[in-house]
Amino acid sequence: MGWIRRRRTKTIWVGNVPIGSSHPIAVQSMTNTFTEDVDTTVAQIKELERVGCEIVRVAVPSVKAAEALLKIKKRISIPLIADVHFDYRLAILSIENGADGVRINPGNIGEWWKVVEIAKLAAEKGIPIRVGVNSGSIPKGILNKYGAPTPEALAETALDYAKRFEDLGFTNLKFSLKGSRVKTTVIANQLFAEKTDYPIHIGITEAGTLISGAVKSAVGVGILLYRGIGDTVRISLSTSPKEEVKVAYKILSALELRKRGVEVISCPTCGRCLVDVETLAEEVEKRLEHIKVPLKIAVMGCAVNGPGEAMFADIGIAGAGDYFILFVRGKVIDKLSQEDALERLVEEAEKIAAEREN
Repeated sequence: MGWIRRRRTKTIWVGNVPIGSSHPIAVQSMTNTFTEDVDTTVAQIKELERVGCEIVRVAVPSVKAAEALLKIKKRISIPLIADVHFDYRLAILSIENGADGVRINPGNIGEWWKVVEIAKLAAEKGIPIRVGVNSGSIPKGILNKYGAPTPEALAETALDYAKRFEDLGFTNLKFSLKGSRVKTTVIANQLFAEKTDYPIHIGITEAGTLISGAVKSAVGVGILLYRGIGDTVRISLSTSPKEEVKVAYKILSALELRKRGVEVISCPTCGRCLVDVETLAEEVEKRLEHIKVPLKIAVMGCAVNGPGEAMFADIGIAGAGDYFILFVRGKVIDKLSQEDALERLVEEAEKIAAEREN
């Protein structure tokens, strides 16, 4: 895992999770529940925990939502970040109710003294602030200077906020510079990263639905990570937050930055394929999403793509006409009926995972 040289940064802590420097890139998501509905919100956070989410953010648009944080915190295991816009008093209330961090966009909080009040309490409680900068909240002076929300405008805005926080003596910060365009986001983050050592939260905002959003995120986030930029990541998708976490780990795994859970290798199918590879592969992923240790599983449609091309898989199956072969590290260990192949593969994979966990 040494082919990418990560940018050196300060280290901050969100609850018990370190962000920055050489620490693992933390995977985040955000609930899409009404935060004041404590039971539903906790249930979704626990589901996110199960698939590897390490930090969770919740929307705080009201006093009821801010007050709910106290109850939510007691029932979850991962750090909780309050996402606050417009009303600085909600950030204050969120911190008082135990948030492990707050996400604010100074551009929509209003007068700077309101940001100062948030920073004072955050400093007292020892929690970090994530400073968000996006295309819709660039200060008028900077926007007029560049004529549009360019990457340079985003970077200058973030650098200006960094300086103003530093003038307060507050440096427990991480920054996010996001746009819905890959090019804008990548260039803005690179410009900012060249001039500071603050940890950076990366992602492509408003990326889209599962497939289009995952592709756009993989391109943008992948470029930044390859350049060593990014200390925590959230993949923004118009779907279940659980899928955001899965996609984040797939991107990190593809870049060999982190390995977690099952990686299914499956062939693209062709005229030689005599089995339903797509359904099998999807079912394997679904049945084994609880596994935390890295595990490579092959689901192949014929003998050509079987043990040979997938010889480095921990375990796999390959269709061979009216039966399947089961193989481990390229060595065939059994012949199975189509009815038994899936169950046996899942059973053997769980055995291997259990051995590795112990």
